[in-house]
Amino acid sequence: MPRLPAARGAAASAQAQPPLVTIEMVAQAAGVSPSTVSRILNGTAVVSEDKAKAVHGAIERLGYVPSPVARGLAGGRTFSVGAVTQSLDSPFYGAALRGIEIELQQIGYTPLFISGQWNEIDERRSVAVLRARRVDGIILLDARLSDGELLQLAEQLPVVATGRTLSAPRLASLRFDNFQGAVEATQYLLRLGHRRVVFIAGAPDHQDAQERQRGYLHALAVSGIAPDEKLIVAGDYSEASGLRAIDGLLRRGAEFSAIFAANDQMALGAMLGLYRHGIAIPDQVSVVGFDDLQAGHFSIPPLSSVHQPSCEMGQIAARAMAALLGGTRPELQLPVPRLIVRESAAPCRRE
Repeated sequence: MPRLPAARGAAASAQAQPPLVTIEMVAQAAGVSPSTVSRILNGTAVVSEDKAKAVHGAIERLGYVPSPVARGLAGGRTFSVGAVTQSLDSPFYGAALRGIEIELQQIGYTPLFISGQWNEIDERRSVAVLRARRVDGIILLDARLSDGELLQLAEQLPVVATGRTLSAPRLASLRFDNFQGAVEATQYLLRLGHRRVVFIAGAPDHQDAQERQRGYLHALAVSGIAPDEKLIVAGDYSEASGLRAIDGLLRRGAEFSAIFAANDQMALGAMLGLYRHGIAIPDQVSVVGFDDLQAGHFSIPPLSSVHQPSCEMGQIAARAMAALLGGTRPELQLPVPRLIVRESAAPCRRE
């Protein structure tokens, strides 16, 4: 089959596409002015019921789709909210973003997701990108920016920040009790009779990681157990760092009967390390994680973990943003930490 010349092909393609329906076409079909259609769409028009029905009927017949950009130019809003996460491929933050998406869609807003890549330089750049796109507000998940920068940003537009305890006229924050969650996880292992409990720590510059380590140490102190620095191993919240932690502990000949990892991803890496060294879970070593990710529900054995409601946290953050956009102060409250007991921990048989 001979090919059409490029110009003719482009013209044919354009002809095949349906014509763009404009607000003027809707107005003509409904017998009203374009400004009336615009006001009806924005909910600011005071018109008769018959006229409103005529406009909505024309919209349906013609298949008119209002442009968010046009709505933003007319009403000063883009009906979009930016969400800055630390990592787009993180299973924890992915669930939080899903919660944000669910909630924002219900109020007619579009979320724009962008990653800060775990550092404040990229996060600052991400915020600048979102502001350039004229988002109506920004949600930051465990922001790396300073409190001062967040407060300054909130002077420009509504801001919701997780992992903080800040408050300002256009800023709302919510924070999970990482300390108490770590206390409960450690105390659970101590009640099972474990006395040499490894702690695989998160990234040291993360406040939630610091709070989880503080909770681990507090639980040991309350039980009269002196912490052993050899059992506190550095991690970075990745599965690979959990695997490295086990390899390092066993290479040094460390004695332990239980592991508390500061997140599930490191716990799953640790479980793989134990498996590769022929160590049975929980018969020889018990393991507890933090976050209660879906992956832990299906590990072998299923992972005991502190439940952190990531999807719900995203929904609460989005509802807080909706309140700020509406000019009201949100009331924020996250569920308290609770340990979900599964088959990865058992009473100690060594000590």
